[in-house]
Amino acid sequence: MSIKNWKEDDRPREKFYLKGRNAISDSELLAILIGMGNKEHSALDIAKIMLSDNGNSLEKLGRLSIKELMKYKGIGEAKAIAIAAALELGNRRQGAEKIQSPKIKSSLEAFHLFKTYLTGLNHEEFYAAFLSRNNSILKVEKISMGGTSATIVDFKIIAKLAIENLASSVIVTHNHPSGNLTPSKADDNLTQNLKSALSLFEINLHDHIILAENKYFSYADEGRI
Repeated sequence: MSIKNWKEDDRPREKFYLKGRNAISDSELLAILIGMGNKEHSALDIAKIMLSDNGNSLEKLGRLSIKELMKYKGIGEAKAIAIAAALELGNRRQGAEKIQSPKIKSSLEAFHLFKTYLTGLNHEEFYAAFLSRNNSILKVEKISMGGTSATIVDFKIIAKLAIENLASSVIVTHNHPSGNLTPSKADDNLTQNLKSALSLFEINLHDHIILAENKYFSYADEGRI
């Protein structure tokens, strides 16, 4: 049955308007972006299929490329771009909300900060947060971008940014697109070598966070830094 034949208060767009944003599901929100379905499926049917194929995870859906989104019948280029843009806007909003928190008090807070930068990536990226003596965030900077399994990190760049921002400590992070949280030998070497390099300037490496989907590994929590 077409959405047009539903009761008005059951249609996603009308439901959003009449009952508010908290009254509708992820699939209904996605159906609003899709707008119209096809001869076989309504916009809501298509939305449910897309979410189901991605484990009902908006995070996983946000990783799909424009071409991957267009593989769904009824999703053309314009709709695919609109969906990708909406999901990216949600990520950036989360980032803005987290950055307003002035201090990093735990690995969980660091995870939430960096997650906004690294969610949905199919390649590795490396970030650093520069902190004051009381762990207030001075600056967050992308250090490097790599392939699906590695990225090259220049310690001189991190040290230079730390000195320029008068940072007392640094938290670094990178993502594992594979979903495997286990640190590699290269990750261990990087952590220890970066700690040694920063110590020359009396700057502390506070933590190294590895992100994978909605999980994280903290070197500090594990006593490995």
